[in-house]
Amino acid sequence: MALIQCDFYSEVLQLNTSMNVILPQPARARYPVLYLLHGLSDDHTIWLRRTSIERYVDALGLAVVMPAVHRSFYADMARGNRYWTFTSRELPALVRGFFPISHQREDTFVAGLSMGGYGAFKLALSFPQRFAAAASLSGALDQAGPAPQDADPAMRAEMENIYGDLDKLPGSANDTMHLAAQIARSAGPKPRLYQCCGTEDFLYDQNLRFRDHALALGLDLTYEEGPGEHEWGYWDRMIQHVLAWLPLKIG
Repeated sequence: MALIQCDFYSEVLQLNTSMNVILPQPARARYPVLYLLHGLSDDHTIWLRRTSIERYVDALGLAVVMPAVHRSFYADMARGNRYWTFTSRELPALVRGFFPISHQREDTFVAGLSMGGYGAFKLALSFPQRFAAAASLSGALDQAGPAPQDADPAMRAEMENIYGDLDKLPGSANDTMHLAAQIARSAGPKPRLYQCCGTEDFLYDQNLRFRDHALALGLDLTYEEGPGEHEWGYWDRMIQHVLAWLPLKIG
């Protein structure tokens, strides 16, 4: 495996930013790719620092792209930068330009934890023609519903900086429950979804709400739960489940 720290200039963000990239060896024409997204308090280095992701993908022939998006919730922020446009548009184009990454939907996947689980489902449900599968680990999957920020004025202020008027969040392009309903009604391709959450996680109720909603809509959702909190020991275990679940063409 090759591990690449890629520092580059983003035209969308108008600043220099970074991503870590794992590339398989030996070289081949085009690799399938997993965009692996970080959580609220982390950055592009965290999956490598807290899990054995590089070792786990060694035999899979899978490239892994881990970008930095700060505390953006993968949104074009009301008072901040355009991280949704960066993640959904600019980043994939740059990755395909820099590295031998497949352009095919069946080779393109996204996963993340917490804020990144929300970002992963938001990407796959917004662009089902681009993503074959998406995985959320302990995701913040119901941003428009009851959430921890409702009881925390500082967190609510941060969410307003990200989304603007929170009363307008339900039914918007930032509402994954709404996106799930939209894609269920559509005639186009639908990504496979994987979702897991620990039963002691503070986001467990949000995960149950999304699970029940997605299954009622008839989406192709694989769900796992078990003992676990919002912590890296759980995510290190569960990312292995995600990798085993991905529809990779091995060989």
